[in-house]
Amino acid sequence: MNYYDLTEMTWEEVKEALATIKLAIIPVGAHEQHGPHMVESCDAVLATQMAKKLCQKLFPYALMTPTVNMGVSQHHINFPGTITLQPTTLISILRDMVVSLKQHGINKFLFLNAHGGNQATLNMACTTLTSELNVEIFYAKTTASAKKAASAYITSKLFGHSCEREVSEALYLAPYLIRENKITKGAINEGGKWEKLRPGSAIQGFYQYEEMTENGCIGDATKASKELGEMIVLEALENLTKELCILLNIKTNPND
Repeated sequence: MNYYDLTEMTWEEVKEALATIKLAIIPVGAHEQHGPHMVESCDAVLATQMAKKLCQKLFPYALMTPTVNMGVSQHHINFPGTITLQPTTLISILRDMVVSLKQHGINKFLFLNAHGGNQATLNMACTTLTSELNVEIFYAKTTASAKKAASAYITSKLFGHSCEREVSEALYLAPYLIRENKITKGAINEGGKWEKLRPGSAIQGFYQYEEMTENGCIGDATKASKELGEMIVLEALENLTKELCILLNIKTNPND
């Protein structure tokens, strides 16, 4: 095994691995609509696949936990099939996972998130649990650090959900998430109140996703490609690995 995945290990294997483990990576996703061309488990699967690749980069110093496959998705709830957690529920789940793993000797944790709607809650979880449990907790969006590839190849003004970026990532990491015969661009409702409440605006606030897009996606997924997905994923992995190696005071896997 060239990475440690808690879901595939016996307790004896875990005990042996703990001799080198410095970090538990907890993938965090969501179960929500992703327009006509992506299945609703998308964020959970992409978080899992990115965590697996990151654990391979950090072997033998990182252990991947089971994925938290639901998240804070209230803004998608009016699309059929979406399941949302309350922010307090997500924090409670993460607290129990951290408490359990701390008992086994792990004191550093990364919440590796694939759903933008979780970010505020993960910030709060990081802030409260770090002091409450006397552990070190970091959080990161799976591919947010891939700024070079994104800026060079993504031209949509509005992107980030079932768009050319996310569909490209899925084409590279998990193509079975995509209904390729239904790939389409976002059906954006221009001029709505949502435009004044988006991240980066002077005032931000809550709005339902259907206020912004009729079909549940944004950007232009028809421009997605496996090649772009690979560039985004590899750049993000390089950046995440570099930063975590500094935080953990380790060297990257020489066999990677």
